[in-house]
Amino acid sequence: LPTTLEVLDLSNNDLKSLNLFLPALRELYLSGNKIQSLPSGWLLPNLQILTIQSNTLNMFGHSDLQSYERLQNLQAGQNKFVCSCEFVPFLQSEIKGGDVELTDGGESYICDSPLYLQEKPVGQVHLSVVDCHRVLFVSVSCGVALFVAILLCILLWRLHVPWYLKMTCAWLKAKRNSRRRQRCREREGLESLLSFDAFVSYSEQDASWVENFLVPELEEPRDNDEESVNHRPLTLCLHKRDFLPGHWIVDNIMSAMERSRRTIFVLSENFVQSDWCRYELDFSHFWLFDGNAGGEAILILLEPLSKDDIPKRFCKLHKLMSSTTYLEWPQEEEKTGEFWRSLRKALRGEEEDY
Repeated sequence: LPTTLEVLDLSNNDLKSLNLFLPALRELYLSGNKIQSLPSGWLLPNLQILTIQSNTLNMFGHSDLQSYERLQNLQAGQNKFVCSCEFVPFLQSEIKGGDVELTDGGESYICDSPLYLQEKPVGQVHLSVVDCHRVLFVSVSCGVALFVAILLCILLWRLHVPWYLKMTCAWLKAKRNSRRRQRCREREGLESLLSFDAFVSYSEQDASWVENFLVPELEEPRDNDEESVNHRPLTLCLHKRDFLPGHWIVDNIMSAMERSRRTIFVLSENFVQSDWCRYELDFSHFWLFDGNAGGEAILILLEPLSKDDIPKRFCKLHKLMSSTTYLEWPQEEEKTGEFWRSLRKALRGEEEDY
C-alpha cells in the first residue's frame, strides 16, 4: 500500500492483525474482522479516526490510546470485552469524557466475561473490593480472623473456658467408668468398698511433710498413746504409693475418692502453683464437691494462705474455706499434739457414720 494513503477500509476481511506503516493515514476502518488488539499507534502517527467494531478485541487501556498521537474518534464496541478491574474503570472514565471520543456510545461496550457480568454494559458494571482486590481481601480477612481468634482465645482463657471443657470431658468419662463401681457398691455395701480413711491430695514439694509427719502420725500405732490403743490406725491413700500405674489419672483420682471416707487437701503455695495439684483440685471441684465422693473435705494449711491465692473459679472451695474450720499446721512444736488430735477426731468422726 502507498505510504501516502489517507483513508483505508479493510472491514469484513477476516483479518487477525494489521502491521502496516502508513504515516499519512487519517481514517482506518477494521470492523468485522478477528483482530484481538488495537493496531500499534507508532505505525499510524497521523490516525484520527479508528473503527474496530465486531472483532475479537477483549480489552484495551490508556497506554494503547496514548500511542496514537492524533486519534480523536474511536469506535470499538460489539467486541468480547473482559470486564476486569483494570478495564472497567478505564472505559467508564473514557465514556464520561476522555481524550479520545467513543463515537459509537457506551451502550455498545458489553461484557463477555466473567460469566456473572455477561451481556451487561460496561458503563453499568460496579465491581466490589472483593472482585478487584481478592488477594488483599483474603489477606486482610485472614489477618482479621486470626486477630479475632487470638482475642477469643485470650477471652476464653481468662474466663477459664478450656478448664471447664477439660473438666467436663474428664468428669463425663470418669462418670461412665464409675457406673460399674456404683453397681458393685450397691451389691456389696458401701463399707466393703471403703479401703481408706482419707485420700490425701498434696504438692510433690510438700511430700516430705506428708511422708515424715502425716503418714507416721496417722498410720503407725503408738504403744504409749491411749488414743492409739482405743482406735485402730488410720489408712491413707497417697497417689505416689496407691495409684495404679498405667491407669488414667482421672480414674485414679476418682477411684481414690470413692474408696476413701474423707479427702484431705494439704494446701500451700506449692499446692496452688502446681499444675498437678491444680488438676487434682480441678477434678475434685467437679467430683468431690458435687457430692459424689465420701464425706466433706478436710483442709490442712501448711502455711498462711489467703483465699485469694486459690483460683477464683473454685467458688465452692472458696465458700468451704469461708464456712468450714480448717486445720493450720502450727509453727510451735508444742501445739502439734492438739493439731493431730483435731485431725484424728475429724477423720474418725466421719468413720463413725459408717
